[in-house]
Amino acid sequence: MKKVLLFIIAISIVISCNEHLLDTKNPNQIVIGDYYTSLAQIGTSVNSIYAVLQGNRMVGREYFFIHDLRSDEMKAGGGQLEVPRAQLLNGSHTYTNSVMTDVWKGLFTIVQRANAVITNGAALTVDATDQPLLDRYIAEAKFLRGFAYYTLGNLWGGVPLYGQPSTDFSFAKARSSQAETFDFALADANAASLVLPASYASADLGRATKGAALTLVGKLNLCKGDYSAAKTALEAVKNLGVYSLVNTYFNNFTEEAEYNSESVFEVGFLDTGYGWDASGNGSSADSWVRSQEYSAVGWANLIPSDKLIAEFEDGDPRLTDSFWFPGNTYADGSKTLVTSGGDGETTINIAGDNSTTFEGNQVKVRWKKYSVMYKLDPGGFNVNVGINYRLWRYADVLLLLAECENEVGTPANAIGYLNQIRNRASVSMPNYGTAAMDNAGFPVSTKDEIFKAIQHERFVELAGEEIRNIDILRWRANGKLTGPDPISYFQSGKYELLPIPQDEFNTNPNFTPESQNPGY
Repeated sequence: MKKVLLFIIAISIVISCNEHLLDTKNPNQIVIGDYYTSLAQIGTSVNSIYAVLQGNRMVGREYFFIHDLRSDEMKAGGGQLEVPRAQLLNGSHTYTNSVMTDVWKGLFTIVQRANAVITNGAALTVDATDQPLLDRYIAEAKFLRGFAYYTLGNLWGGVPLYGQPSTDFSFAKARSSQAETFDFALADANAASLVLPASYASADLGRATKGAALTLVGKLNLCKGDYSAAKTALEAVKNLGVYSLVNTYFNNFTEEAEYNSESVFEVGFLDTGYGWDASGNGSSADSWVRSQEYSAVGWANLIPSDKLIAEFEDGDPRLTDSFWFPGNTYADGSKTLVTSGGDGETTINIAGDNSTTFEGNQVKVRWKKYSVMYKLDPGGFNVNVGINYRLWRYADVLLLLAECENEVGTPANAIGYLNQIRNRASVSMPNYGTAAMDNAGFPVSTKDEIFKAIQHERFVELAGEEIRNIDILRWRANGKLTGPDPISYFQSGKYELLPIPQDEFNTNPNFTPESQNPGY
């Protein structure tokens, strides 16, 4: 399922001056009371939830920005970084920040559309042969609602919890606590995991699976600090027997290797153009803008931080799989990246003014993951990118299992999971527990040492995949961080959470100044 489409009916009607026609029901207008009356309509409504996930407010653009800007993986590529994004990167954001507000609205649009499916689907009567598909549709909606509340709870803490579709402002609710928000999401994830299939036929690839739902269960329990429950859920993902690490690390970020055995939840795109629509509405623009935003031949709005590049061990092939360097060839080897002085034909200047420290020098290092440059020349501007976004990978699951094993007192299992990641055929790095890793500064003789190795491996393996932000948030909340905070501008009592957007205060009568998060 490369792209799930939401079809919006927009029909212009010319009405004559005959007065009685003003009281006639428009036969071309769909109203809520007449919809959700068939299984096909429920299915289309489920697709509309996925459309939001693909839209500009979510994975299409702002979802990857808000996570990356709040992590320690990134720095500005130059003065071209827009002000709202720079504010999130340097910690000067306020409750009017437009990027943050867009993500908030996108997540609650997912909630609203999911509620419509869950509520109306439960009220629909279908033949017994159709009941399994209806149940699956409802389970998909619950997974997507659970994912929305998982993200909302991590970024903003407690938020309004809606279990029914809202039709007017009287449905507005006050904030719940962060714990209640996580529990709400966890109930959805658990319910979905009992119904969703382990896999799909090719026509439905990209829909939520049992593995995705169980991964969400595991991630939510990790946020709650319940490592035993997280371990149970993540082991269930492993025991499904449908996931494995692909041999070639870079295949996780190419169009040709989509929906591979490592992909747990994937958002599909086509190379037909980027529509910039907030909620993914419409059928003519099915791409996303990640390659353009980060690529060496593009805007290079965000580039890797000095800290991230320094984290890679010497000889780790994931470094050159993740980043472009001066002298690299691209577009199937037809062009070469240069720092300056390119001829514009075969040698091309790397975009952006800023550099990253690499081996003691300032180097124009740029993101390679999800960059279309591996196979073609974007020519400075190309938003027709159809590389699917792997939101969660099996490597993430294995590293989370390592963290759980370390916390519950089975360190050998934790080390085993870490080494599975390093033993990938295209990576083949020295194993933890060997003299080579001890000498590299990563011994694994104690619980603290193993946790340091887990943090290191997650930083390197999952770099630029919008995982690091939530890792930092949950580690901080559960008292797992030692030494200086990973975020340079962090101040206790403020930056644990984002501010509730001003738009919520403007439209929700239950929100008062006391409803705002601390520090804002």
